Amino acid sequence: MADLKTDSDVKPGEYSHANEYSHANAELEAAPTAVLEEGSLDPVYEAKARVLNKAIQDIGMGRYQWQLFIVIGFGWAQDNLWPIVTSLIFTPVKNEFHPTRAPFLTLSQNIGLLVGAVFWGFGCDIFGRRWAFNLTIGITALFGMIAAGSPNFAAIGVFAALWSVGVGGNLPVDSAIFLEFLPGSHQYLLTILSIDWAFAQVVATLIAWPLLGNLTCQETQAVCTKSENMGWRYFMICMGGIALIMFLLRFVAFTVFESPKFLMGKGKDAEAVRVVHEVARRNGKTSSLTLEDLEVFNPEGGPRGTEAAAAIKRNLEKFNFTHVKALFATKKLALSTSLITTVWAFIGLGFPLYNAFLPYIQATRGAELGDGSTYITYRNSLIIAVLGVPGCILGGWLVELPNFGRKGALALSTVLTGVFLFASTTALSSNALLGWNCAYSFVSNIMYAVLYAYTPEIFPTKDRGTGNAITASANRIFGIMAPIIAMFANLETSAPVYVSGALFIAAGLIVLAMPFESRGKASL
Repeated sequence: MADLKTDSDVKPGEYSHANEYSHANAELEAAPTAVLEEGSLDPVYEAKARVLNKAIQDIGMGRYQWQLFIVIGFGWAQDNLWPIVTSLIFTPVKNEFHPTRAPFLTLSQNIGLLVGAVFWGFGCDIFGRRWAFNLTIGITALFGMIAAGSPNFAAIGVFAALWSVGVGGNLPVDSAIFLEFLPGSHQYLLTILSIDWAFAQVVATLIAWPLLGNLTCQETQAVCTKSENMGWRYFMICMGGIALIMFLLRFVAFTVFESPKFLMGKGKDAEAVRVVHEVARRNGKTSSLTLEDLEVFNPEGGPRGTEAAAAIKRNLEKFNFTHVKALFATKKLALSTSLITTVWAFIGLGFPLYNAFLPYIQATRGAELGDGSTYITYRNSLIIAVLGVPGCILGGWLVELPNFGRKGALALSTVLTGVFLFASTTALSSNALLGWNCAYSFVSNIMYAVLYAYTPEIFPTKDRGTGNAITASANRIFGIMAPIIAMFANLETSAPVYVSGALFIAAGLIVLAMPFESRGKASL
């Protein structure tokens, strides 16, 4: 990785988050005590959190964090696995049930993802990171396997929404608990986790190939009975089974400690200290943290501001208009926040609009080209998925290139994603269509790897939670719009491809207008 700079290393006129942010908040910086009292953050919680952060940094990266890295990867995998599952079963479900509006299946999934992100994001501050960490995958496994017995289209739609409620909580909960145990020096590992996201698609399509390729109705069949179309049901059992195994590994084989920050936020300082010492012990080290190090911040009369109500208030505070206004406090910050939110919104609409219906597009276009068998369709899906893995790795290298950086990598990969989608409509053979889709998968995985790293880097630390919430909400809300557009755009044409491609190209061009480049600078 490139050497990182702090404010002291920045040359006059060079971009620094802190320079821009401190200029916009000069009055706040001049009276920090007043700011805390006005509710920007619970001062007791903030002070204790800094002590806990230092204790974790002193312990360093060890056995416990590396084990956590593995089980956290399960959550990243689930986040991509189940939307892919919905995509893969879309055609056989449509062939069997003949719904009037087939995209309602994807709409149900996206509504569930939005509900899950909101519910688990707030819920983990109420009943704890540990239980949310385990339950998200457990719920997904339960409803995923139950969905295999769906008697009609309405049932599979409901179960898709229910399993997505679990899926939607994986990233917000898993990233929270991982970061709260991770030393600041190793936070880059959050970006490396994207490789689990890519591998999930490979696993799903690898299993789908024999099951959906051989045990489902052909696209050309006039009548499709349940007995002839059992492949997607077996596939759901397999995917639910994988989620169940991951749940058991998390819940039984690996001890996930409750987050020290959550315990501290509940007023359980002694428990927080105990967990820190246990993590140190697992890593073969010791910690100098004591209960007195936390209690020294308690005001007279008890640990004010660290009860459950304060924890809820801190989470709700992410949507406080004070923090939203701070992201628009100067022209540069306002431009940056507006543009990155637009990029997330366009990608949130373009990606599911195309990817959710990819097997259907492959099957129908393949039929036109004389090769529309379900076996070939899912074989091609596997090939496309495999090409996404090296894309994630290449993205990590591109972002560190001089005179290219995050903006260059993100803009180029996003524009190329749209270009390859447009190019896929020109395919005159099944292999040509496969080739364009492979190229799309490769560059789109570069795009996501860079986007996940670049977005939090361009938000000032104090308001990063609000910034991430704004971009994530835009992504999910526009994701809900994707199947609605597909319903009215006529799925049996190339319209979804054209719309999706245009959105990606527009998003890539918007990135070029971003005012900040974060390469080689510490995230402040």
